[in-house]
Amino acid sequence: MLFQMVLGYVALIGATKALDVQRSAQVCTNSLLIDDFSKWNTSENSLLGATSDDGTMNSTSVTGGVLTFTPNSTATSYMYEQFPCTAAKTQGYDLLSFSIKGPEAASVSLELQTQPNCGAATDSYTSYYYTVNGLAGSMETITVPLSSWTGANLDAIVGVLFYGFSKGMTGTDNVWQIDNIALLCSAGAPVPPPPGGPTTSPTTTSAPGVPGPTTVTVTSTVIVTPTTTSNPWITPGRPTTTTRRTTTRRTTTRRPVPTTSDCDWWDDCDDDGWGGWGRRTAVEEREAPAATRAAIPEAATPVANEACSNLLIDDWISQSRLTFLYYNALLKSSSDDGTMKSIVVSDNKVTLTPSNTDSYFYTQVGCINAQSYGGISLRINAAAGSQFTVQLGSTKGTCGTDDMTTASLTTKQLGWTFDGTDQLYSIPLSKFSGIDLGKFNMIYLTGLKKAVTLGPVAMYCGNEVVEYVAPKPVEPAEPTATVVAPPSKATNLVIDRFGGADTNALGQWHGGDDGITTTFKSNKMTLKTNDSDLMWNTQLTETCRDMTQYQDAYLHIAYSGSNKFSVALQQHNAQCNEAIQPYPETWDSVEAARYASNSDIYIPMNHFNINHTRVIGVALKGFYTLTPTVFSKIEIVSSVPSGWKVPSKLPSGNFVFGCKRPNSFAFAIDDGDPKLAQQVMQTVKDENITVTFFTVGAALQDPTTNLSSLYNGMAAKGHQIAMHSYTHPKLEGLPDEASIDWEYSNMIRAVSDTFKGMHTPYFRAPFGTEGARMRQRLAAVIDDPYIVQWSVDVEDWIWAESTTPEKQLDAFKRDVAKGGNLVVMHYLYPSTVSYLKQFIKIAKATGKQLMRVDQCMMDPNAPPL
Repeated sequence: MLFQMVLGYVALIGATKALDVQRSAQVCTNSLLIDDFSKWNTSENSLLGATSDDGTMNSTSVTGGVLTFTPNSTATSYMYEQFPCTAAKTQGYDLLSFSIKGPEAASVSLELQTQPNCGAATDSYTSYYYTVNGLAGSMETITVPLSSWTGANLDAIVGVLFYGFSKGMTGTDNVWQIDNIALLCSAGAPVPPPPGGPTTSPTTTSAPGVPGPTTVTVTSTVIVTPTTTSNPWITPGRPTTTTRRTTTRRTTTRRPVPTTSDCDWWDDCDDDGWGGWGRRTAVEEREAPAATRAAIPEAATPVANEACSNLLIDDWISQSRLTFLYYNALLKSSSDDGTMKSIVVSDNKVTLTPSNTDSYFYTQVGCINAQSYGGISLRINAAAGSQFTVQLGSTKGTCGTDDMTTASLTTKQLGWTFDGTDQLYSIPLSKFSGIDLGKFNMIYLTGLKKAVTLGPVAMYCGNEVVEYVAPKPVEPAEPTATVVAPPSKATNLVIDRFGGADTNALGQWHGGDDGITTTFKSNKMTLKTNDSDLMWNTQLTETCRDMTQYQDAYLHIAYSGSNKFSVALQQHNAQCNEAIQPYPETWDSVEAARYASNSDIYIPMNHFNINHTRVIGVALKGFYTLTPTVFSKIEIVSSVPSGWKVPSKLPSGNFVFGCKRPNSFAFAIDDGDPKLAQQVMQTVKDENITVTFFTVGAALQDPTTNLSSLYNGMAAKGHQIAMHSYTHPKLEGLPDEASIDWEYSNMIRAVSDTFKGMHTPYFRAPFGTEGARMRQRLAAVIDDPYIVQWSVDVEDWIWAESTTPEKQLDAFKRDVAKGGNLVVMHYLYPSTVSYLKQFIKIAKATGKQLMRVDQCMMDPNAPPL
């Protein structure tokens, strides 16, 4: 059975990927016009080369120099431009520009054709691919840096092909227009060249481009953008040559174009996830699952390994990457399509617990040439007598299509036996007859009856089975120095003796978030939760309490059980009014375990970096274990037991819920749906504001998402780009600090690689989950970071897909009326984006100035207003 999964990781689109291109020799000042379609009816472009659709369109017409066409299908329709070999890089051209109108939210793919050099006497060319998503629905100019075609020889460009004209938002509008295709230079204005040809004199060979009927020999090759990693097991793909194909312009089909699923990965197929982040599945009956990630194929031809290197497929390092983003270590699709009872990642292992024998799990490798590999190694722990089926798949025809050839063997046929211990196993590729190892694509496990635990999965070269051994996590270094606790002159203050479920020893409220289980008995409270996002509070006052007299005293917590949680001291807003946002205004968190013995926690009050004249209360939060904690007292004391040592205070960054600049307001927007990106950009452009976008790092490194282009385009328009983790987990809930560090280091590297070495101190925690460990580790790798929360929540996650989406407006108005000035929203849903203009107008009506987050924080490094 084939289960076709179309993943739903939110990806946004962008027209521009503002990457620097190193130029040599010349500085370009004019554009090189490729085609203004004035000669379309004679099959010539402006460079006297060939242009055609080879009859793949339903209709074409030219009016006023604009080509209007209606594609026959997304899979087969295309339009190409061929021209004399052009040394674009040497001549200073670094951008491809074109004007295009497609259906709203549609996508179009571009193939850049190059030769080894402009002196090569060959009619062959090599192809590289790029996709532009989320068109605006009106004529717009798209500018794509030539560097977007990774690996392409930019000094020997011979053609451009447009294909993959997808359906738009409505699915009914299928009329497209295109005009003014040109090579541009960043240093000069896009001035058309003089009539008769290019402004420069590119070297001409017998490459395609001569007007009139001609036969072209085509060699198609693709470079797969490598995953950014320091892991030597991941080897970038290398180009390889496929069998030559012959095409006659306008008389035969030029070449098969990679197809896409009718249900694109952002479409509303079967959404059982959280908005655009959720899994979307379309089911059909075939032999094995096939997964795609975007409208552009992962590869158009297989990637060969000229010199074989072991290839890590998955090291099971991140629960979130696997079960939230559905990625393996290659950033390829990996999932169970919701068929398993549970999937748990821990210690570089994954435990698959099936719901029934129909449960399955697959992981893709991306249509690679695996002929140099001997097999796949992995450790397995399964109960004695366990059996299941291993299926391998290869792509039929062109890489990127859904059709697959599969071969299956049971664990018995493979000679595997299990005894409940951890053992190394091998999947020899030679045993799976019938699959094309030149286009190896997928591993598929099915027929599981009991839980199995898998270790890292990797491909090894040759016949010697080689195991990938994950490096042991290195716990980050922390200060170990302690000082003897000095005495205090403050009077002891008992805050809570846990005598009842609703009030503390001060007669103030105490209680926890839904999801926290508390039991009160004999002046003790037993607290248990499996969610690090939840907290339990005990208040000192209903308004503000000046605690400056206790700054040299100690917060004492008597407990037993787990100390894997954070302790926070909360600060009220300046008005000491809970009806005014933000409330609380902020808090500082410390790690309980650093200050704890087996029975007591003593924290110096001055280790809480807040305004001590406006204290509200104490919060217990960030629990990262299922082991319960029993609390018997919370108090402030003037002294600690003799010999008690106090650890150093670790930096914990700026934890902000609102803007600092007077009369300011900021929209801070998290990742969303690519169909809606252009509408967001058009709205903020129409309203003449700049905003801040928070993005997830793993998606930036996945070339199929096009997020890098989107956010570079946003940055070029003056918007701020900030960080939102690498795989979007609840960071404080991760089991150790090494796991938190892994998220941060990969996130920082992804941002730096994507944005020309950019480093930003602005970070939004996934789900808003905060705790001492995630703050301390962020502050250890980024100087004085900003952890950005919010004081205006549109509550799109509650209302956007409900029967009352207008309640998003109500939520926005409510928080703005309370004084909130820092927004959280996503552009996951059409209803949310449709309200954005109203959100902005409501914010403007307050008289506040709308700006980026860094500007509203009065950051001296922010651009001037």
